[in-house]
Amino acid sequence: MTATTDGITTGAALPDGCVPTLEAGRTPLLPVPGAVFETLPGQAVRDLVTQHGALLVRGLGLRAPNDLARAARWLGVTPVAEREGFAGRTDHGDGVYSSSHWPADEPMCMHHELSYAAEVPSIALFGCLTAPASGGATAVADARTLLRTLPADLVERFEREGWLLDRDYREVGVSWAEAFGTQDRAEVSAYCAAHAIEHEWLTDDVLRTRQRRAAVVTHPVTGERLWCNQIAFLNGLTMDPAVREYLTSFYGPDALPFNTRLGTGEPISEDVVETINAAYTAATSREPWQAGDLLVVDNLRMAHSREAYEGDREIVALFGDPVRLTGHVRTDVPPRPAVA
Repeated sequence: MTATTDGITTGAALPDGCVPTLEAGRTPLLPVPGAVFETLPGQAVRDLVTQHGALLVRGLGLRAPNDLARAARWLGVTPVAEREGFAGRTDHGDGVYSSSHWPADEPMCMHHELSYAAEVPSIALFGCLTAPASGGATAVADARTLLRTLPADLVERFEREGWLLDRDYREVGVSWAEAFGTQDRAEVSAYCAAHAIEHEWLTDDVLRTRQRRAAVVTHPVTGERLWCNQIAFLNGLTMDPAVREYLTSFYGPDALPFNTRLGTGEPISEDVVETINAAYTAATSREPWQAGDLLVVDNLRMAHSREAYEGDREIVALFGDPVRLTGHVRTDVPPRPAVA
């Protein structure tokens, strides 16, 4: 049979009765009890992700990092090596990484993975090898909804001016060698030049960068406008206040590990950050992890987050099918403030 949802034919056959559960506030869920990749058409799953933005496939029984690499091949996803990451990960090979090394008691705000890169992964895969005792869901939020619910003047300004990402690679946080996958400064400089990243070596070990990107993009397949960025998540105001105060006192106000600004270079107010995060909260859908789950996310249409959690939690991730978005990379980058 050909699966249908909301009257839309997927164009690829799923087994009888294999139809996603669609409920408000829940990530679309496709139960496939006891199934293996070879018994399901990967294109049917891709079609459902195109329709709904995200799909949690339950019943595939992922047990090890290489199962996620296998899932990527099944879905026809070409993995990419992560570059410019903002948090450390363990590299399992074949494009599979651990989840971000992030404190369990601190949630990760909504974001689109690597939305500040010149080429943005269009697909994100997450596999649950060990489910946490409580919390820890990877929630999603539709970028189309954000455009409808955010204040029109806020959207208009960011759409006109874009946003800036400032980073200081120091001894705090991810090092430049980890982020760029090399210890060769010349390779890093060449990468920055090729990807419209202004950069400055303050010392052999300290790198400062700034890049300007679009805040609103057009989906290359559907043509839909999307609020796709990491303006709120990577803003310095989202840091733990005590950590931010310490780093500011030690390095100065313009040398945090990461911070975002308006595309003109002006700071982003706390009210704007709170407004964006409130819109994400209202648009959030979630489904608690179960061991073996596979979550497939359209990384352009859907932002994702991570709840705080208790107990062991092992999630593996793979990002793939990168795209260059029209108007996303903006080469007019205002200079960063001088280091005090």
